[in-house]
Formats: sequence, C-alpha cells, structure tokens
Amino acid sequence: MNELELKYGCNPNQKPARVFMKDGGDLPFQVLSGRPGYINLLDAFNSWQLVRELKEATGLPAAASFKHVSPAGAAVGKPLSDTDRKIYFVDEGAELSPIACAYIRARGADRLCSYGDWAALSDVCDAATASYLKYEVSDGIIAPGYTDEALAILKTKKGGKYNVVQIDPAYVPAAAETKDVFGVTFEQGRNNYKIDASLLENIVSRSHDLPESARTDMIVALITLKYTQSNSVCYVKDGQAIGVGAGQQSRIHCTRLAGQKADNWYLRQHPKVLGLQFVEGIRRPDRDNAIDIYTSDEYEDLLADGVWQNTFQVKPEVLTAEERKAWVATQTGVTVGSDAFFPFGDNVERARKSGVSYIVEPGGSIRDDNVIETADKYGITLCFTGMRLFHH
Repeated sequence: MNELELKYGCNPNQKPARVFMKDGGDLPFQVLSGRPGYINLLDAFNSWQLVRELKEATGLPAAASFKHVSPAGAAVGKPLSDTDRKIYFVDEGAELSPIACAYIRARGADRLCSYGDWAALSDVCDAATASYLKYEVSDGIIAPGYTDEALAILKTKKGGKYNVVQIDPAYVPAAAETKDVFGVTFEQGRNNYKIDASLLENIVSRSHDLPESARTDMIVALITLKYTQSNSVCYVKDGQAIGVGAGQQSRIHCTRLAGQKADNWYLRQHPKVLGLQFVEGIRRPDRDNAIDIYTSDEYEDLLADGVWQNTFQVKPEVLTAEERKAWVATQTGVTVGSDAFFPFGDNVERARKSGVSYIVEPGGSIRDDNVIETADKYGITLCFTGMRLFHH
C-alpha cells in the first residue's frame, strides 16, 4: 500500500488529506489498530526518528512522549527507583522491562503535557509497556513491533480505536525532503547529522568534569532537541528529559520554560507531595492536575473548604513558596542542552537555579566569552558542539 486516506488534515476543514509515497513504493508502516490522523502521523514519524537515534547512540532502549510535533519527554530504559514508581503511578509489584521503564520515564517528564500523547518505542512493545499505557490518556503508539499480548491489550483502549502503528525499522528515507508552504515547494537535505560522544570533546569551561552519566545525558538532550520545534532547550537527568522548552522566539524564554518544567518534575518528589492521600478511584490525570496546582501559587484554590474533599482523603499541609524554593535548590547534577547558542550568560544563570552542572550547546555567539565566564562562575562544565539543531 502506497497511500493512506486520512480523516482530515491539521483541522477538520482541511480536506482531503492523505499520506502517500511519491515514488510509488509501499508506505513504511502498517496501522494495526485505529485510524491515525494527520498530526498523529507527524508525531509518529518525528518520535520514531528520535527513539531510533537515541537507541543507536546509547545502546539502551529508548522512548518518547510526543505532543504537537515536539517531545514532552524522552528517556532511555534505566530502572525506576521506588520514588519514580510512586510519582509515575506504577502499580505496586509490577514487573517492568527496560522498554517499559523508558516509556514511563519519558511520560513522567511532564505528565500534564503528555496528556493525550503519542508514544514511541525503539524496541518491540511488550505486555509490561502496554499494561502501563492502557491506563494513560494517549492517542497512539509507534514501535517496530508488538508482542501478541501487548497488541491484545492496546486494542482494548478507546473501545478498539486506539492508534497502533508498526514502523519498518529497516526503512531509509530519501536523502532530500520536501514540503509545500503557500503553494511553494521547499527542498532540503535530511538532517542526518549523527549525534554521539565524539561531539562532546570541545570542553570550553575551566571545569572539565564530565562523568559518563553526564555524557549520556548530553546525548539525550541533543537528540531530543533535534526533533523539538525551535527554539528549544532541554534539561536532562539520569537519562531522562525532565524539562523541554519548545517553539519559543527567545532563547531565555526557552531556558525558563524548560527550567520551570524541570523544577515541577523535581517538586513531585517533595515529601509533602509524596505524602498526599488521594481519594479512592481518582484518575491519573486528576492526580496530575491536583499535584500541579498543589505545587504552584494557586494551591489556596485547591485547599479551600469544599474543594479538597473531592481530591484528598485528608486536607494536605500547605507547601509554601519558601519550601518549594528550598527544595528546588537541592537539585544537582542536571544537564541542559540548547539547539542553538546561548546569546547571553543569563541562560546559564537561569539553568543553574534548576541544579544544572553540565551544559551542551553549539557555541558561536559573539558573546561566547560571557557565556563561558558565567559557567566558570558556578563551576559548570560547558561543551561546544559546533552544530546547530534547528527543527521546523
């Protein structure tokens, strides 16, 4: 099959819509369940490229959680800690495969933004991954294969309408890519730039401390940025993106947005948050929303009389702004990556507030000296890759 008709394009008025192969060959994917739409497939193909490259670069199973053609999160398949299991709502005693851990961590980066996501896996989807995904609000998944048990589980989602796409892992796209904008055809070479540890040799800061774990985190950040709408900045810790800032016109706004998301991720681990007692039967999205409000300046609304009873068994203690600030200040060992150079040292200043110890970016600003000086001020290790990663 070399063509697939879609319900509509980006919006319901954009008809007809289809995907097809210009060369007349077969489409490199199969729809095993559901009916994916235009944006679904944009997410599917971008997310598949990300996880495929991340697996190739690290040797670890990789997963991504995509929304509107940018990752809400991406991660490699490292084991989950007891705290991870609690904040990501993993059932007690559940046995998790490496690929299941990768997806749970990818979705856990920003659970609010991952609501209704597109999931991508570098490896065959197994029952452990499908069982976790079964209870999440998600639009679809792409993977190179599915076990029989996993496929049976996924086909029960949305009354059998959940989108399940199988990609041909051997498919190699053409070297040139095109798209039409306003009736004009654009053409460019595909971004086949390979991201690996060799990019991290140009350390320009006084600190040359770069442990293997930070090198992996830099690779996770760079590959995530390669498939994030620009401008973009990504915070990573322990092989997991914990904050992605996408599509901002100002670099500092990217850094602030991604940093706030990284802070929110870390606040989920605060003892007061871990101690929240939710009412029986509350859905995961409702828990996510409640935690987001509880850890923000809007907590008074949530804890007002007549409101908290719908969410909590016991009225929670207030998590004050001072407590939140003090907790975030304990975060360390975070890596931040940027798809283009930091034009000013203010980006480093903001990144430091979210526990950043390592920075990777292309370099090339006329103020590189100011950026390096700011990194040195805080003992941050700074790598220049020399390669911009814009994605539009």
